Amino acid sequence: MYDRAWDPAGLPAFAREVEALGVDDLWVVEDLGWNGGISAAAVALGATERLRVGLGIAPAPLRSPALLAMEIATLARVFPGRLVAGVGHGVREWMRQVGVAPRSPLALLEETLGALRGLLRGERVTVDGRELRIDGVELVHPPAKDAAPQVIAGVVSPKSLELAGRAAQGTLVAEGHGPQDLRAARAAAERGGADGDHTITVFTFLGLGEAAAPALREAVRGHAEWLGRDVSETFAAGGTPEEAATAIRSLGDAGAETVVVRVCGPEPLAQLREVMGALTG
Repeated sequence: MYDRAWDPAGLPAFAREVEALGVDDLWVVEDLGWNGGISAAAVALGATERLRVGLGIAPAPLRSPALLAMEIATLARVFPGRLVAGVGHGVREWMRQVGVAPRSPLALLEETLGALRGLLRGERVTVDGRELRIDGVELVHPPAKDAAPQVIAGVVSPKSLELAGRAAQGTLVAEGHGPQDLRAARAAAERGGADGDHTITVFTFLGLGEAAAPALREAVRGHAEWLGRDVSETFAAGGTPEEAATAIRSLGDAGAETVVVRVCGPEPLAQLREVMGALTG
């Protein structure tokens, strides 16, 4: 992940560095007041040749699905097969700040996911829903046939995890969630109707050694508070490179197809290099 706290000016060089390290994905962030997710994804894609870039995540209340589809389709036409689009509820507090908090976050997200996926398939979309109105919108330049970017739902609560199984092609699980949480997310998605192609992606904090330990502890503490769980129950990959690699593998063993590390502390590229060595050695 290119952390939201890092200056966007450093994104092109960082993207090239991580591509050279051999990682599969680079994920960018869209949080209120930080970076724009679509613009960051465009920068990362333009700076690299192979990396898949993940949008994590566009808040449905802040992003019209028609405009979001136009932006994603543009990137998909220029960089086919290299984008995955995460969409979520948006932090309720932030959505209130900008006056877009919906009456029903669940309805809005489901209606947005359905409209977005339809538009990216090149369909003419009409929605008369509880939260969303679209009247006969169709993309002139949709993604190439059978090459629409994967649309996944970044969600946390049990009802939303079921919604992801019903309306999205994958579930994006937030930092702090461990193997048991991923198994629960998969089960919830299946209750919602997910098939065998439904993917699980998880973010996880990474901090190697004593130099990164204070930043890792702070990140875990803050996220535990946001999740409403004890720090001891909040998952992270820390310690030595081998210990961190073991933690990351445990997420894969629990069903995550993609593990996105959010590096805490100094020298993020050096930390990434060390854990990549432990994972592939």
